[in-house]
Amino acid sequence: MTLYLRDRYGSPEFRGSNLFVWCYAEEDLPAQASPRIYLRDSNGEGTPSIELTGSLPKISARKWTRVRLPLDSFSGQINSAQGKQFDPQKLYSLTLVQGLDDAKPHTLYLDDIEIADDPPASSQPSVAPTGLTAKGYDRHIDLSWTPVTNPAVQYYKIYRSYDAKPYAPIGIQEGARGARYEDFLGVSGKSASYKITTVDVTGKESPRSSGVQAATRALTDDELLTMVQEACFRYYWEGGHPNAGMAIEILPGDKNLVAVGSSGFGIMALVVGVDRGFITREQGTERLLKIVRFLAKADRFHGVWPHFLDGRTGKIIPYFGSYDDGGDLVETAFLMQGLLVARQYFNHDTAGEHEIRDTVTSFWKTVEWDWYRQGPDPNFLYWHWSPDHGFYIHHPLIGWNETMIIYLLAIASPTHAVPASMFHTGFASQSDLAVRYRQGWGRTTQGDHYTNGNTYYGQKLDVGVGSGGELFFTHYSFLAFDPRGKRDRYTNYFQNNRNIALAAHAYAMDNPRKFVGYGDDTWGRSAGVNAAEGRSLPGDDNGTITCTAALASFPYTPEESMKALKHFYRDLGDKLWGIYGFRDGFNQTENWFEDVNMALNQAPIVVMIENYRSGLIWKQFMSNPEVQPALDAIGFVKDESADALGGKIPTGGRP
Repeated sequence: MTLYLRDRYGSPEFRGSNLFVWCYAEEDLPAQASPRIYLRDSNGEGTPSIELTGSLPKISARKWTRVRLPLDSFSGQINSAQGKQFDPQKLYSLTLVQGLDDAKPHTLYLDDIEIADDPPASSQPSVAPTGLTAKGYDRHIDLSWTPVTNPAVQYYKIYRSYDAKPYAPIGIQEGARGARYEDFLGVSGKSASYKITTVDVTGKESPRSSGVQAATRALTDDELLTMVQEACFRYYWEGGHPNAGMAIEILPGDKNLVAVGSSGFGIMALVVGVDRGFITREQGTERLLKIVRFLAKADRFHGVWPHFLDGRTGKIIPYFGSYDDGGDLVETAFLMQGLLVARQYFNHDTAGEHEIRDTVTSFWKTVEWDWYRQGPDPNFLYWHWSPDHGFYIHHPLIGWNETMIIYLLAIASPTHAVPASMFHTGFASQSDLAVRYRQGWGRTTQGDHYTNGNTYYGQKLDVGVGSGGELFFTHYSFLAFDPRGKRDRYTNYFQNNRNIALAAHAYAMDNPRKFVGYGDDTWGRSAGVNAAEGRSLPGDDNGTITCTAALASFPYTPEESMKALKHFYRDLGDKLWGIYGFRDGFNQTENWFEDVNMALNQAPIVVMIENYRSGLIWKQFMSNPEVQPALDAIGFVKDESADALGGKIPTGGRP
């Protein structure tokens, strides 16, 4: 049997000197009859095999035993002709093979396989957690408590009782994931009581905490929206990097892989969190100060940050290969739009808010947008530039996709602006290069000249390749930029985005590939874990629904998005709902539900629901004095039809 580390963004590098495995056997299992185990790293280097029992003479019957295997006990680690060495920090797989063939059947259960250092020689005694609180929502109860600082704590164990019956264990929460647990009861009007304990690395359990009680209750639609916003907001608030204050790319994952663009989305979610009262204004100010102070010292390349930063040092992490060692203009634009929202929102006359505004303005003035047009064709902005490799990646920014905001900001720049004509010669280019580019990723001629004009499921698209592509195209550039009430020479982008979302909803109802679950309340394809890479063709669909797709489309499709929200939560919440709200996605055809959250996807839910409810983020961004002159220069004009204004959506401020 081979167990593989799951391959995903930000897979962690293991730290520790031992491999620990908890083992259980119905009968005594002598060492010589135990399986043998060997390891391989992500470079393909491996170790010889050793007995799984390590230094133990046996696994005692009917008792969980924690086996310690020091990594240096896997002798002969230099195990290839080239003398390459197995790297335990990059452990990728472990394999169990038969040991002694003694002609007898043996059954062995394994659990909690981990890399860790030896436990402290004199660890603190296990103490019961304190500060346990419980709050009931529509179908679940949220538990939170004061984190236990003892580093030996491995996880928290949650106990639940119904109707004064004995408490029974229902789940655990890893100590590293914070001090929160979501108990999904599945119905409204149900009461439960809770206690929790800590369990250390040796399996010792603390006494139980004091008990708390809460009950679920039916929520109104407005309360459901607030519930979802607050939970998704926690990804950035409770899950943010402790030093940088910024968003981690994926959780669980590499806890130091800070995502620059996603952190821009997270900053906008932070503004929503303050405005909705999830945190105080003082808390929001403190977090923003941590972020801007970190960014001021982080690596930049002609004012442009890279895609990923090490949250401990601010140094670039070239995650996508050796050429990814410079500035990323797209991620920087996603970050900059969030910073500009914060500059307008944090407008009080305090030292902290002054520092936020001044630092953001400094960033805004020092991003050299014009440097990133110096590639082979100056009509385009280019995604990457490296001090060692220049424009080697050679990726021009050509729409229709998520990159509109890059051109808007570059044209609006107070110091390093590009000509407004580049919106038309770059993003909306009709050149042969742009046409080939769109045909390359869309595999269709429909919309290959930026404009489209075809109808999909009754929805006409002025702009977009094929049926418009994945729904994050309608989100990322429009988290801050308000498309209502205006149009350029090509379209009204609010109405065009609405039509793309409606076509996506209708596609799910039609369900031409007959995936399980697709329908009126289960729709939406977007970037995410396990999501297909397709842009415009049904053949690219693999049956995966990404929760953010429908939920971040609330401004465009409020009725259809609310149906999806209620279904995701009320019908699938036991599999989809966690401490950071909705998990990334699911595929009912494969009976697969993702267990992680991505920074790219949680904040668009928070922000776009808020834009639907109050227009808050749109109002803040559009109030930046540089924005409207840039739109005027591009050629945007008023469009005050009901559809163009987004129907009854408020124009700004709290309802």
